[in-house]
Amino acid sequence: MKQLLRSPFSHKREMVRSISLALTTLCCLPAVAQQASTPSTTELKELTVPSPPRKQSIENGVQIQKPQLEDYVAMLDNLPSKPYAHPKKARKILVLAHAAGFVHSSIPLAAETVKAMGDKTGAWSTTITYDPAQITAENLAGYDAIFLDSTTLGFLDDPKDPAATEARKKALLDFVRGGKGLAGIHAAGDSYHNADHPPTGTWSDFNVMIGGYFKFHWLFPQQITVKIDDPKSPLTQMFHGEFTVHDEIYTFVQDSFSRKRVHVLTSVDYAKMSDADKAKETAATKRTDGDYGLSWIRHEGKGRVFYEALGHSEHIYAMTPIMEHLLAGIQYTLGDLPANDSPSEK
Repeated sequence: MKQLLRSPFSHKREMVRSISLALTTLCCLPAVAQQASTPSTTELKELTVPSPPRKQSIENGVQIQKPQLEDYVAMLDNLPSKPYAHPKKARKILVLAHAAGFVHSSIPLAAETVKAMGDKTGAWSTTITYDPAQITAENLAGYDAIFLDSTTLGFLDDPKDPAATEARKKALLDFVRGGKGLAGIHAAGDSYHNADHPPTGTWSDFNVMIGGYFKFHWLFPQQITVKIDDPKSPLTQMFHGEFTVHDEIYTFVQDSFSRKRVHVLTSVDYAKMSDADKAKETAATKRTDGDYGLSWIRHEGKGRVFYEALGHSEHIYAMTPIMEHLLAGIQYTLGDLPANDSPSEK
């Protein structure tokens, strides 16, 4: 009889108490049970079967211009869906995918990523070329920005025609300094330097414009913690605090990369690297300031430059936040997404 007289709300009260108790129990679980630690590089190798090595993207002296199917589909499934700013006008980007040094396997994928990203978001249209002879004043007049796709070393050079080399260099500098945009990924920062230890730049105008040049890398799959140096920038709004990532991690000659010349967006949280990983970098190449920039922007004349050091591994192009960062960076170079690009240090 008591059960029949029971309030119809009693079951709901008991349910609420049960849910509350469950939530309290969950909140009191040790932190280690809620957040699994990321495996170290050594643990990754123990947990996996080695992947077949990625060959350079070149065959019989000709660069391969198509990405692998799985990489391409993974990229398509993880692209940003909308631009960060409405284009002020129809924008055109020229992707230069010619590499004069090491030819990264990710080059065709990076080129197609820029194209697919522009098509999906409506932020720009894209032309892809593997021919540095396309870098002429006449041809560049039809574009708003150039994207350097892991170009490496003397990517504009014609060993048989020094005059053509100089004309291409002048066209690139005039294009950017005249008010257009330049974006580069990964080995765009491994361009125009020699093989000394540490290297010396071989085209100072470009070395300064891109923001630095390569001296050493931690090999893939090096794990790093990415620090957000300017969380207020519209170019970092997709990141919600530090995060870890695995890639081939570039470092730059100390005198070439400086916060006095670039506005740093993200960098390696060097303090969180293990002593063993830090020791992989020899004294001849190690920075004395522990400052390892990953992405930055800067003004060059009337133009704008964005650089992202990640992008060696194909899986980077399936990481939506990093691709959103790339999208915002490119829109900055186009002049559609305003951002503070004053040097990080005076």
